[in-house]
Amino acid sequence: MHDDVLKTEGRIKNTLQQRLRPRVQAERETCSVSAFVSGEPVGVSEALSASYTPVQPGLKWGAPWSTTWFQISGQVPSRWRGMRVEATVDLGFNDRGPGFQAEGLVFSPDGKPVKAVQPKNNWVAVETGDLPAAWSCFVEAVAMPSFLVRREPSRSALLGDRATMGTEPLYVFGGADLVMIDEDALALATDVEVLLGVMEQLAPTEPRRHEILRALERSVDAYDLDEDPQLAREVLKEVMAAPAARTAHRISAVGHAHIDSAWLWPVTETIRKCARTFSNVAALGERYPELVFACSQAQQWWWMKDKYPAVFERMKEQVKSGQIVPVGGMWVESDTNVTGAESLVRQLVYGKRFFLSELGVETEEVWLPDCFGYSAALPQLVLLSGSRWFLTQKISWNDTDKFPHHTFWWEGIDGSRVFTHFPPADTYNAEMLPSELAHAARNYAEQGFGTRSLVPFGYGDGGGGPTREMMERARRLADLDGSSRVVVEAPSRFFAAAQAEYVDAPVWSGELYLELHRGTLTSQVEIKQGNRHCENLLREAELWSTAALVGGRLPYPYEELEGIWRDVLLNQFHDILPGSSIAMVNDDAIASHARSAARLEGVIERAITALSSSGEGTGGVANEPATDASGTAGASGTGGAVAFNAAPHPQNGVPAFGAGRLSASSGGAKVSGGSVLENELVRVELNADGQITSLLDLATGREVIPPGLAGGVLQLHPDYPNNWPAWDIDPFYRHTHRDISAPQEITVIERGPDQVAVRAEYTFGSSRAVQTMSLAAGSRVIEVDLELDWRERERLLKLALPVDVHADRSTAEIQFGHVERPTHTNTSWDVARFEYVAHRFLHVGEPGFGVAVVNRGTYGHEVTALAKPGGGRATMVRLTVIRGPRFPDHRADNGVHRFHFGIIPGATVADAVRHGYQFNLPLRTVPSGQDVRPLVQLDNEAVVVEAVKAADDRSGDVVVRCYESLGGRAQTTLQAGFPVRSATVTDLLERPSTEVEVGPGNTIALQLRPFQVLTLRLVRGQAE
Repeated sequence: MHDDVLKTEGRIKNTLQQRLRPRVQAERETCSVSAFVSGEPVGVSEALSASYTPVQPGLKWGAPWSTTWFQISGQVPSRWRGMRVEATVDLGFNDRGPGFQAEGLVFSPDGKPVKAVQPKNNWVAVETGDLPAAWSCFVEAVAMPSFLVRREPSRSALLGDRATMGTEPLYVFGGADLVMIDEDALALATDVEVLLGVMEQLAPTEPRRHEILRALERSVDAYDLDEDPQLAREVLKEVMAAPAARTAHRISAVGHAHIDSAWLWPVTETIRKCARTFSNVAALGERYPELVFACSQAQQWWWMKDKYPAVFERMKEQVKSGQIVPVGGMWVESDTNVTGAESLVRQLVYGKRFFLSELGVETEEVWLPDCFGYSAALPQLVLLSGSRWFLTQKISWNDTDKFPHHTFWWEGIDGSRVFTHFPPADTYNAEMLPSELAHAARNYAEQGFGTRSLVPFGYGDGGGGPTREMMERARRLADLDGSSRVVVEAPSRFFAAAQAEYVDAPVWSGELYLELHRGTLTSQVEIKQGNRHCENLLREAELWSTAALVGGRLPYPYEELEGIWRDVLLNQFHDILPGSSIAMVNDDAIASHARSAARLEGVIERAITALSSSGEGTGGVANEPATDASGTAGASGTGGAVAFNAAPHPQNGVPAFGAGRLSASSGGAKVSGGSVLENELVRVELNADGQITSLLDLATGREVIPPGLAGGVLQLHPDYPNNWPAWDIDPFYRHTHRDISAPQEITVIERGPDQVAVRAEYTFGSSRAVQTMSLAAGSRVIEVDLELDWRERERLLKLALPVDVHADRSTAEIQFGHVERPTHTNTSWDVARFEYVAHRFLHVGEPGFGVAVVNRGTYGHEVTALAKPGGGRATMVRLTVIRGPRFPDHRADNGVHRFHFGIIPGATVADAVRHGYQFNLPLRTVPSGQDVRPLVQLDNEAVVVEAVKAADDRSGDVVVRCYESLGGRAQTTLQAGFPVRSATVTDLLERPSTEVEVGPGNTIALQLRPFQVLTLRLVRGQAE
C-alpha cells in the first residue's frame, strides 16, 4: 500500500489548528473597558469606588510590579440564549507562560473574587439568564516582569530591584470580549488533540497507531462534508472507547500548582498569586467534581485566611468535599540543606498544626517537589511528625547520574525509613498531555515490580494550577488504549496503593544529593548568616524564657516567639534561603531577619535580667551556684559579671543551660616576631602573606599543614556557570584560580596574655579583605575573622586549608547528626558531589588525629585528596566564602560582610560537635547578678540537647529535644533543675507516645540509638 501517513497526519493537524480551534469561540462581542491605576495594591472596596478612565486595546500599561484595575462591561445578545458564554481578557500576555508575566484576579461587581485571568486560562464564566443582559466585572492586574534566565539575564535582573526597575510600561492591553462557545467544536477539538497525542507516542509498527490515524482521517472526512462536529465525533466513538491494555501503567493524577512563596516575585505578590490560583481551583471544582488538588505550604493557607477570607472559606469547603487536599505538612516548602535542625522540626510542627487546627486534617505526605537536595535527617523527622510518605521530583534534574529508583524506601542517618516516590513524569507542572504520560510509563524504573506513579498536573512555579483543558484530557485518558490508565485522586490513595503493591521496595540510604544548583549553598551569604543568627537567638530566647517561666520570674512570650518563628520559617523557603531570588526578595529577607533578631534580643534580655536578679521566684529553678553535669560548682556569689551559656556543653566553667562566673584561663597566649602565635596548646606560624605555614598541636607534636603548603589562603576563581547563575557552580570553575597574597599590611593587633591576633589587609580586583588570625589563652581554636568588602562579579572566593591527614572521608554536620562523604572520586556519584553542605563543623581525620573547621554561617564545602610529593596523601579542605552571580539579583552579595571560622587541631568528631555549638553560641554576659542553676543537664556528651522550650499547648510543661550526635548508641541521665512530676516521650507535635520513669533528684534515664532524635515532655511538680 502506498504510504500517505505523513500527509494524513498533516491534514489532521491542520484541521485541528486552522478550523476546529478557531471555531470554538464561535462569536464575540467587544466589551468596554476603563482603568484605574492604583500603583500599589489597594483593597477591593477602594478599587470598586475609585474613578475609572476609558481605555482601548493597545493601551500601554503597567510599570514593573504596579497594579492597574480594569472595569469591564459588556452586553450578552439575545441570540446567545441557551449557549455557553464566557468573557476573555488579554492583559498583553506573551509567550513566557503562566506565572511569569502579567496576571489578574477577577472580582464580581460586589467585590467577591471569582477566578484569575492568566495566559492559557484567560476566561471567566458568564451566567446568562434573560437576554439581552448586561455583564461586568473588575480585574486587579499586576504588571509582573518576565525574567529571562537564559537571554539577557543581567538586564532582566534590573527589573527585580526596586532601585533599578524603572517606570516604563511592560504590557500592551489586548482587550476584552464576550464570547459564545461552540461546545461541540470544543469537544471534537479535544478528542482530536488527545488521540493525536496518543498516536504520536506509539511506534510506527504499532497497529493501534494506525487505527487511530485512520479513525481521525474518517472524522476529518465527515467534518469536511458538513462541518458538523457531532457527526465527526460519532466517527471517533469506537476508537475512543477502546480500553487501555491490562498491563498499562497506572497514573494517579493530582491537581497541583507549585507556587514559590517568593522567587522572581516578592512575598507580597505571592499572596496575590495564591488568591488567583486558589480562586481558579474553586471555579474549576464547580465544573469538574472529580478534581483533586494537592495544596501544600500552610503559610499560603495562612495568607488566605488573613488577606482573602472569602477565598479561604471556599478552600475549606473544597477540603470537606475532598477536592482540595492539604499536603506537605510544612509551613513552607523549605530548603533542607541549609535550614537548621530545630527549624526543620518547626517547619513540620507549624505546618501540621495549622492543618489540624484549621482544617481538621492530619497530613501524611511530606511534599517537597522543588528543593535543591534533601537532608539525610529528614526521614526520621517525617516519621516523628506523624507523616508516612515523602515526594519530590527534583533529583531528576541531576546533571551527571540518573537516580536508580522512582519508588523506594529512603533511609535516614538514624535508620528510619520513609516510603518515597519520585514521579517519573519528571515534572510537577504536567499538563496531562499524552506525551507526559508516555514518558512516565517509559521512564518508570520499577517496571515489573510496581505498576503505578503519580503525576502532579497544573501550571506551577508562578501558579495558576490545573485548567479545564487538563481535566478534559484526564477524562479521555482514563481508560484509553495506547496510553496509561489515569485516575484523578488524592496523593494518599496513590501512596497507599503503591506501598501495598511494593512492600519490599529498594532502599536508598543517606542524603538525596542534587547534582545541580550547588551554588545555592553559598549565594546571598547575608541571608544565610541572618538565618543562622536567628536560629541561634531563637534557641536562646526559648531556653531563657523557659527558665524564667519555671522560676516564676516571667510569663512565657508564646505569641511573640510564635510570630518570630513564622517569619524565620518563611525565609527558609527554597528560593529565599538558598539565595536564588530577585533583589527585592533578598532585601526583604535581610530586613526580616534584622527585625526578628532585634525582637529576639529583647526577649533574651528580659529573660536573663529576670533570672539574674536577686528577687525571689516562685518556681523550681534556684538562683544558686551553677554546677556542670558532674556536679562541680563554678565560682559562686552575687558580685561581678555573670555569663549565660546557651550551648549544650560547658564553656569556661559555666555549665550548659545555666549561668555563672567565668573560670580563669590557664596559661597565656603570646606573639613572637609578628608572625608566631602560641599558647600552651598550639603554635601557629604565619608567612609574609599572612597565611599559616605551620600549625603545631603541642599535645601530640603533630604538624597540621603539609610541607610546602599554606593554610587560611583566600583563592579567587572565575564563576561562569552554563545555565543558572545564582544556582549553579559548574566543575570547570576549578580549572583556574589566583591566591590572594601580598597583603598591603600585616599588623599585630593583640599581644596577650588573654589573646593574640595578627591582621592582614589585602586588595584584589575591586575588593578588599581584612583577615585576622587570633588565638586565645587556653584554647585550641585558631580563629579566622574575615571582613570582606566584596565588589566582584562572576567570581567565587574560597578559603583553603590543606591538612596533613590521610582522610578517606570527611564528616560534615547536618541536622541532628552528621554524614560522611568520600574524599576520592572513584565513581561518577563521587565526582558530581564536588560541593556539599556542612552546618557548624566539618571534620577530617585519620586514626588517632583529626582537624575540625567550624563556622558561623558558611555552608558550601569541598574536601579532596591531596597527593604529597614524597609519597602518602594529605587532604585539602576548602570553604566557599562568597560568590557574585548577576542573575536573578544583579548586585548579589556586593557589599561588606564578616565571616568567622575556627580551626581546631587534634579534634575528634565529639570535639567538633562541641566547638561547633560553642562557636555559634558564645557566652552572654551581664554586668552583675546571681548564678542560675541549669534548667536541664545530661551526663553523656554524645547526647546533645537541641531545644528547651515551654510546651506549645501553654500548659507550662517543659519540652526538651535531644539527639545522639556521634553515630553510636548512648545511655545518659537527664537531670532537670526543677521538680518533675512525670515525663513522656512525644512526637514532634508534643503528642504523647511513651511514659518514662522519673527517678530521684528529678532524673530520667535515657537510651538512644545512633542519631536518634528524642522529644521529652516534662510535667512540673511543686517546688519543695
